Parts: sequence; C-alpha cells; structure tokens
Amino acid sequence: MNGAPGILRGIYILFLRIVDDARIRVGGLGEIELEKGLYAYVGSAQNNLEKRIARHRLREKKLQWHIDYITVDKGVIVEGACAYELPREYECRVARLMEEISQKAIKGFGSSDCRCPSHLFKITRTIEEVCESVSRALGVRQRRVL
Repeated sequence: MNGAPGILRGIYILFLRIVDDARIRVGGLGEIELEKGLYAYVGSAQNNLEKRIARHRLREKKLQWHIDYITVDKGVIVEGACAYELPREYECRVARLMEEISQKAIKGFGSSDCRCPSHLFKITRTIEEVCESVSRALGVRQRRVL
C-alpha cells in the first residue's frame, strides 16, 4: 500500500477537543449536541493522507464532509491524528473498534455512505491509548501524523 515517497494513504483517527458543550449544525445531518471533551473521528484518505489531515486543521474551507462542520467551529481544537496504512475497507472496521472502546457514538455522523452507526466518538482514553488499542486489534503499526 505504498503511494509516492513520503505520502501516506489509509485509515486515520482524528482527535478533537470540544472546549465547551456545543450545538453545531452539520449539513444534512442537522443540529448535533456535543458535550465538552475529547472525540475521535474515523476517516480514510487513499491519496495523500497528510494533506487531508492538514485540511481538517483549516478554519476556512469548503464544507464538504460532516467533519468539516465540526473542525471549522472556533470551540473545537484538532489535537492529533494517527494513521494506519490499510485499504478503505478497514474504515468501518476501525469505526466498530472505536464504538467498543468509546464512551458514546454520535449517531449518524460521518456514516452516510455505510451502515455504521457513527464515525465520531466521545472518548475517555488518551490519544496514545486509542491509537495503540486500534493497532493491537488490527495487528498493524500506527503512524502518528499530528
């Protein structure tokens, strides 16, 4: 699963800090309520994953995916990301793992094109614990990209 040198592609987990309880309108999903705390979003980028992560950090961008509506909010901080060089089919598998280890799944978020209940999860574990837990479950090394 190698792209151009230095360009990663695969599945990623983006970690977001919600500074205060928030109500955010998310495209066709409508308004969602997010409690203050740490969240993990599962996504995939099969071309230039680093560029996708950098895009998530931008405050001004075209709102294309559910996650964009969250990351542009001034009360949200992108705290980190880890990635796994795996094909796109693993995105839902990672989301199911996250559902098992999370405190709460945000219903319907980021999963409009699959059957997963969600791709956004409120977590109580640290970023390192989550990334390591997913690595062990999948038997693959993670790469910290942020």
